[in-house]
Amino acid sequence: MQIARGLKALRTGAQLTQSEVAKRAGVSVGTVNRYETWQDRARLRIPTVKAIADSCGATADELETLVDLVRNQENGWWMEHPAVPEVMDPLMSFEDVAEYEHVFANALVPGLLQTPRYALALHEAQGVRTEAQVIASKVDARIRRQAILERSPALHLWVVLDDAVLRRHVGGAAVMSEQIDHLIAMADRPNVDIQILRFSAGAHAAGSGGHFLLLGRDDERDPLSSMNVVYLELHRRGLYLDEPTDVHNYKIMFDYLRSQAADTSTSLDLLAAARREFTP
Repeated sequence: MQIARGLKALRTGAQLTQSEVAKRAGVSVGTVNRYETWQDRARLRIPTVKAIADSCGATADELETLVDLVRNQENGWWMEHPAVPEVMDPLMSFEDVAEYEHVFANALVPGLLQTPRYALALHEAQGVRTEAQVIASKVDARIRRQAILERSPALHLWVVLDDAVLRRHVGGAAVMSEQIDHLIAMADRPNVDIQILRFSAGAHAAGSGGHFLLLGRDDERDPLSSMNVVYLELHRRGLYLDEPTDVHNYKIMFDYLRSQAADTSTSLDLLAAARREFTP
């Protein structure tokens, strides 16, 4: 999305048509259109991006930013991992360059905070007829993704968990006890905030909507380096939104969810209470 939006912004700024850019760059109009509309994102190539950007008069800094984005997508461990579906490739690329990630989880613990046994229980439930080796590979991919929380500078993760997440027995009492212990430990980190949206809060800003992620990086000096994207998790697929209006609406929604949820201190108490419910 960043690459597509950046290329389109360069072309628009140069007041060129896609046909004119294609002719200057020595590529087809279809290629220019695919790169600008974020199609075939797993097959973006640095020489093509450079040719299109150069034809639009990109500065050295703009060109370097675009090339770094493409290189990041090409070199990510997830690109070759057999258990990472193609729809997740962009999400992990976005996380790799994001400064913050805001998550609303209404049914399950978000992937970045799952324990291996919790993730295993989920994949076993979702893939009843799937081979154990395939499921193990999926769990491995999910846990490897969590390394993003260990990087420097750290990704700031802010999560609003619906009360239902703590009441759904995934994998049994022992797995849930371990998972809630992990949430408590993660909430103690300076780059992780967890709030619980209690049932008593009643109707809330997300309405009947489901799990969503808001990823961002803000750079006022270099807009091309900025990023704001929403990821909606659907059954066996995902939907990415980066139109400014969509992103703004989800930002407002998340702000309201944070205000409707218990504060981080109270949420720790709620997590501890939920943990006691799974203690024999």
